[in-house]
Amino acid sequence: MRYRVLGGTGIQVSVHCLGTMMFGAVGNPDHDDCARIVHAALDQGVNFVDTADMYSAGESEIIVGKALRGRRDDVVLATKVHFPMGEGPNRGGNSRRWIVREVEESLRRLGTDWIDLYQVHRPDHSTDVEETLGVLTDLVRAGKIRAFGCSTFPAEEIVEAHHVAERRALGRFRTEQPPYSILARGVETSVLPVCQRYGMGVLVWSPLASGFLSGRYRQGRSVDLTAGRPALTPARFDPALPGNAAKYAAVEELAALAEEIGCTLPELAVAFTVAHPAVTSAIIGPRTMAQLEGLLKGASLTLDDAVLDRIDEIVPPGVNLYQPDGAWSPPALTDPARRRRPIAERAAA
Repeated sequence: MRYRVLGGTGIQVSVHCLGTMMFGAVGNPDHDDCARIVHAALDQGVNFVDTADMYSAGESEIIVGKALRGRRDDVVLATKVHFPMGEGPNRGGNSRRWIVREVEESLRRLGTDWIDLYQVHRPDHSTDVEETLGVLTDLVRAGKIRAFGCSTFPAEEIVEAHHVAERRALGRFRTEQPPYSILARGVETSVLPVCQRYGMGVLVWSPLASGFLSGRYRQGRSVDLTAGRPALTPARFDPALPGNAAKYAAVEELAALAEEIGCTLPELAVAFTVAHPAVTSAIIGPRTMAQLEGLLKGASLTLDDAVLDRIDEIVPPGVNLYQPDGAWSPPALTDPARRRRPIAERAAA
């Protein structure tokens, strides 16, 4: 396993990061089996583990904490904060009030005295970014976290956060965690170049495109829309919907390319993401030991320029063939009131 420096922090992390979203009730509820997956990844040279407070309502952090007992010093441990963790208006978000409380809960669940990388899981337009950067800077000074980053932030908000940090003499986001795969290349347009400009580490999530690049969903095959990922968002997977035709067609071409160069489709997908010069590490999120072994098997795969050119022909750079599950959408798009003047003011005369 190769290692790369995480966003100028001097911390060396493995190019594959073990993601634990599937640990717990939403994926694998067997704590002992999940611990075996963690140990197997560490034994193969993975030293980077990513989780979040909201994964299975904190259960993932508990599992990770138990799995790392006796090996904590050898692991770069990352977790995230933002999503609601219970009822009430102040049990989520990016405020000082919530982050100060929730970092203690994450430390307790993880069974550790410090978090190596603490990430803001999504933007929060109700909280001034200066407020968020201020509390994260204080947590670094208190020794509770070593560095902090953001996740699924648009390029303009990353830039704003860096400007605020410079003006207010605050710590800055050292990393960004965006969705990135062959089928979702939108971040190549601005997010990845901005991260390079600011020297940020990049941990990409969903390199298998929510399972589309797992090889499980193929053109001409029936899809069970009542189980797994399709049950959550059936419209994304239903091959009968015209909007999905391009995704399934691309998967067929990519599967043929993988067979031609002698690898599996998942191996091709992950290798593509870590070939980008902005990417530090790709998060692989296995639910089972077999899935982990299959993904790690392709860790040494090198894609040459000819293969990357073929991928560019199938899915052009900067193109999203689908919107990744869980990707953040700005209020300017999701709230019609932000795009419409009062009806009495809409006419030009």
